[in-house]
Amino acid sequence: MKFTVIIIEMLVFAGIFTAVLFSLINKKETTASIHNYPPDIQEEYFRTHPRRDVSYRSKNVIFAKLLGLLMFTAILTGCAVLAGAGSFRQGFLLAFGLMAWIGVYDTFFLDWVLFANMKCFRLPGTEHMDKAYHQKWFHLKGMLFPGTLFALIVSAAVGSIVMLIR
Repeated sequence: MKFTVIIIEMLVFAGIFTAVLFSLINKKETTASIHNYPPDIQEEYFRTHPRRDVSYRSKNVIFAKLLGLLMFTAILTGCAVLAGAGSFRQGFLLAFGLMAWIGVYDTFFLDWVLFANMKCFRLPGTEHMDKAYHQKWFHLKGMLFPGTLFALIVSAAVGSIVMLIR
């Protein structure tokens, strides 16, 4: 596989991921992903807004996660093909590596730095909750699980697709 292509893919993948995140900032879209916020922020938000199911069993969350699986699989299959992956193992490892990269980037930069400090990510009625928005352990746990499980599913799908087309 081509190392230079993989480095470029890492940068482009982070750029796409960040662009999608920022495109969802408007308050209507941000509240659609409220399940990604720490529980105390969710509770404070639902004190002044209609409560809805934000558990991982709700239809909206399941739909969002399935859509994410499909989008990541499509993007990472393209990345694997561009990088020259020719087997299940190569496709799987490349996809898992890129998913691990985006998990680290998302947790340590987007969540710990941007999410915690930029007011545009705050849900209405929770703007005053500075400490709650700086919960590093909440985001790290999410990256480890279910983030790793999510990465394994996407990577297996990418590896399978690479195996079928090569």
